[in-house]
Amino acid sequence: MPLPNGLSAFPITPAEPGGRVDVGALRGLVAPLREAGVDSIGLLGSTGTYPYLSRQERRRAVEAALDEVGARIPILVGVGALRTDEAVALAQDARAMGASAGLLAAVSYTPLTEDEVFAHVVTVARESGLPLCLYDNPGTTHFTFTPALVARLGREPGVIALKSPAPARPDLAAHLAALRAAVPDGFSLGYSGDWHAAEALLAGGDTWYSVMGGLFPHTALAIVRAVRRGDHTAARDLDARLQPLWSLFREFSSLRVMYACAGALGRCRRDPPRPILPLPDFARDRVVQTLRSLELR
Repeated sequence: MPLPNGLSAFPITPAEPGGRVDVGALRGLVAPLREAGVDSIGLLGSTGTYPYLSRQERRRAVEAALDEVGARIPILVGVGALRTDEAVALAQDARAMGASAGLLAAVSYTPLTEDEVFAHVVTVARESGLPLCLYDNPGTTHFTFTPALVARLGREPGVIALKSPAPARPDLAAHLAALRAAVPDGFSLGYSGDWHAAEALLAGGDTWYSVMGGLFPHTALAIVRAVRRGDHTAARDLDARLQPLWSLFREFSSLRVMYACAGALGRCRRDPPRPILPLPDFARDRVVQTLRSLELR
């Protein structure tokens, strides 16, 4: 099943200090996403700390999420790994368990060339049979998917979408136009970076890959629905109200803030995987105050 456009909600992956996934807590985070009616769930993305989990624990996470959601909502599963054969195995696991698509980043230690990333993606797509969404995350991978590379990959069987970091509003239209000219009809172009996501949707982006939506799906869906009905003023007003949260994301990282949010709400009291540290007390206090003022849901 192709991934639908709209809101793709990315929850954290609660785990014990030793790296064992807390499947009960994960199911408790996934169930509200199902109930809210998000368009898809992004499991084991960067917010889901996929690089910190073993293949076995990734399997346990996917199994738990699919048990909770069933076939009602498509699940996009992070399958990134340093080695191509490991990424193939992860994608094969996800497909065998019933995931709808894989999210594949150009994970690297040695910087990769475009030809190397092309071969990596094509191999994973061919050998796994799992539809793939390209994950452009240069802040982490130090590799950028250029329009030329996206054009090459967009012609390959099984490559169906691109998740890009949303640039600021002045650059959005040109960024999206360059990508749209490079890909075939029906290829989904979506954006992450929640503080620019509303503008990315208003500019014509297909999907919002949302960190905030992984815990507050109704709030994120309100923005998506405003865009869909052509109410740009409402979408921007909703986005403007969230600026205190976006400020926390930019200052402390969305990952750390979402762990703090989940803990403050009593939804999950796990810490992020080491060496990532939880927020210090002063920052957690700011998170709590922000949650009280915004009444997110």
